[in-house]
Amino acid sequence: SMNRTTVVEFVLLGLADSRHLEITFFLFLGIAYVLILLGNISVISITLLNNFLQTPMYYFLRNFALLEITFTSTFLPSTLYSLLTESKTISLPGCFLQMLFFYCLGTCTLFHMAVMSLDRYVAICHPLHYTAIMNSRFCLQLILSCWALSFFLMFPPTIMTVQLPFCGPNVMNHFYCDASLLLQLSCTDTGFIEELMFIILIIILPGTLAVTAVSYGCIIVTVLHIPSSAGRRKAFSTCSAHLTVVTVFYSTCIYRYIRPAQRGGQDSDKILSLFFSVLTQTLNPYIYSLRNRQVKQALKERILKFSGSLRQM
Repeated sequence: SMNRTTVVEFVLLGLADSRHLEITFFLFLGIAYVLILLGNISVISITLLNNFLQTPMYYFLRNFALLEITFTSTFLPSTLYSLLTESKTISLPGCFLQMLFFYCLGTCTLFHMAVMSLDRYVAICHPLHYTAIMNSRFCLQLILSCWALSFFLMFPPTIMTVQLPFCGPNVMNHFYCDASLLLQLSCTDTGFIEELMFIILIIILPGTLAVTAVSYGCIIVTVLHIPSSAGRRKAFSTCSAHLTVVTVFYSTCIYRYIRPAQRGGQDSDKILSLFFSVLTQTLNPYIYSLRNRQVKQALKERILKFSGSLRQM
């Protein structure tokens, strides 16, 4: 039992092993985090303040923006602090909480992306029935289902991981507490938890990807029948941007997590994690929302109104 109390904290090696690279990553991630916060806060504010944006699509985008902020805030502030101060340690409770929220919120992101693609499918392929199908009650049920399913699926394996004994070593080659690496550090058999997490990820990743892919596939087929070439170009521009983000997000997630846990801990894993946890989160508010014509119009009106108020002062 003394061995089980040996590990009181974990050491996260982080993104770099030299001070110069740490400063470079700090600047890169700091700018990315500011863009994530500004982009998503703008989406939430604009869609709340403008009456003509009170539609199901913007309701989903607003919830997605809130999710993006909470997801990145589970690990980016601590990563930035570590890069700035060279502090590599994280307490056991801190590590377990970070892992729990990272995986639950990350899973919720996948469900939200699938729901948003489904919403676009109904809007474009069945426009006459859109209002009847995507009513406020159904939209709320979809959002609550995303959150409930995420915690229902990810809570059991993460809690089981928390209860494992850790006798040392306590070093993880990552910039956040990764479940596969934690399992490797445990001093007991973790085969059942690894199999459980693998099954859950097999259900979540390909399942939500299938919904997203089929939805966009149907959208593209419908777009091809648009008589206006300008309309087709605009629709394809939007779809291609969405699909680029989806492709990067899913490809890196699938390669990173749907594989044996023993392969974790490589430097390439950290790069893959940066893609789906930082890069796509930085792009999402600008690709899904801020390049939208109605959102840009609402943003322009708010800026003009604010500048007018400043001139009057």
